[in-house]
Amino acid sequence: MPDKRAFLIVMDSVGIGGAPDADRFFNDGKPDTGANTLGHIAQAQPLRMPNLARLGLGAAIRLASGLEAPGLGAAPQGLWGAATEMSKGKDTPSGHWEIAGAPVPWEWHYFPKTIPAFPPEVTARLCELAGTEGILANCHASGTQVIEDFGEAHIRTGWPICYTSVDSVLQIAAHEKHFGLDRLLALCQSIAPMLHDMRLGRVIARPFIGERPGEFKRTPNRRDFAIAPPSDTILDIAEKSGRLTHAIGKIGDIFSHRGITHLHKGKSDADLSDHLVRLGHEAESGSLTFANFVEFDMNFGHRRDIPGYAAQLEWFDRVAGRLIDCLRPGDLAIFTADHGNDPSWSGTDHTRERVPVLGAGLGQKAIGQVGFSDIGASVMAHLDLPAPQHGRSFL
Repeated sequence: MPDKRAFLIVMDSVGIGGAPDADRFFNDGKPDTGANTLGHIAQAQPLRMPNLARLGLGAAIRLASGLEAPGLGAAPQGLWGAATEMSKGKDTPSGHWEIAGAPVPWEWHYFPKTIPAFPPEVTARLCELAGTEGILANCHASGTQVIEDFGEAHIRTGWPICYTSVDSVLQIAAHEKHFGLDRLLALCQSIAPMLHDMRLGRVIARPFIGERPGEFKRTPNRRDFAIAPPSDTILDIAEKSGRLTHAIGKIGDIFSHRGITHLHKGKSDADLSDHLVRLGHEAESGSLTFANFVEFDMNFGHRRDIPGYAAQLEWFDRVAGRLIDCLRPGDLAIFTADHGNDPSWSGTDHTRERVPVLGAGLGQKAIGQVGFSDIGASVMAHLDLPAPQHGRSFL
C-alpha cells in the first residue's frame, strides 16, 4: 500500500466569484453576475486567514475574478488555482459530485414559486406516508422562518411542514418530540424515491424543538436523502480498489453512502474539525478522507451574515493549519468549495461562482483555471488510482 494519503476538504459555499455563466443563475430576480463570496467578505472586513492565504487563497480570488481581497495578499507557497463548474446547478450535490468526477448529466427538477408549490400527487403521497390529512406550508420558504410561521400549527395538528427553495429540494420540518425524529426520518426516506424519479436532488429532514414562536430551534439531527450520483465517484473508485475511505460530515448523505468505509459525523463543524485533525494523525496509508464543512453556508451564507461568515472563515483557517501541521511526507490536502453563497448578495440563495483550489503537501505550484472534475482526477492520480470518467489531473 502506498504511503501517500489524500485529504479533500470542501468549504461549503466559499466561492471566489468569476463564474462565466453567472448571468444564467438568479437571486430574487437578480443575476449572480459579480457575486463573490470571499472577495466581498474581505472587502467588508479584511480577513485574517494566514494558513490558506499562504497556500494561495488571495491569488486564487484574483485569478478567478480579478478582485483584490484585503488581508489575503500573501505570496503563494502551495498549490493554487481556481475551478469552474460545468453542471447546470449551484447546489450541494452538483458541486460535490462534479468535484468527485461525476458531473450532473441531467436538468434538475425545481418546484415553482407558487402556493401550493408541490403537485397534488406529491402532497397526497406525503399525507399517506405521514398518516395525516394534510401538510403545512407547501411553498418556498426560509427554513428558520417556516418553523416560526407554522410551528404551533404543526404541534397542534401533527401535520409535517413541507417547503422548498430555489434548490432542487423538498424539505420537511417536524418537531423531534411531538412528531418524532424517527418518524420524520422514515417519512423523508420513504418519499425520496418518488422525488428522485422526478430528478429532484434531495429530500432533507429538518427536525426542530421548542414549544412556541421565538423558542423554535432547528437541531443538529438534519439528514439529507440525496439522489445517487450518475457514475462512479472517487469514493467508489477508491473503495473498489481496496482503499479505505473516510467521509466527514455531510459527505455520506451527499453520495448516498456509496464508496464509504468509515463515516464520521458531529453536531457542529467544531466536532467535524476534531475528526479531520484526528484523521490527519491516524488515517491509514493510501486512504482518502473527504470532508464537508457546512456552517459557512447553513449558518451565515443563506442568512446573509457577513460578520458571522468572516468569523467562521477565520476559525476554519486555524483548523486548516492544524491539519497541515500533521501531514506526513507524501500527503496531499486540497481545500476547495462546491458553490458560492455571497452574504452581501440579494436574496438568500447560493451564488454561481468559481471556487478556490488550494493544496498543501506538494510544494508551490500554480495550476491556473481548472474544472471541478480535475480536482477528483488529481486526488486519484496522487493516490495512484484509476481516474474517474471525467477530469484531468493537474498534478
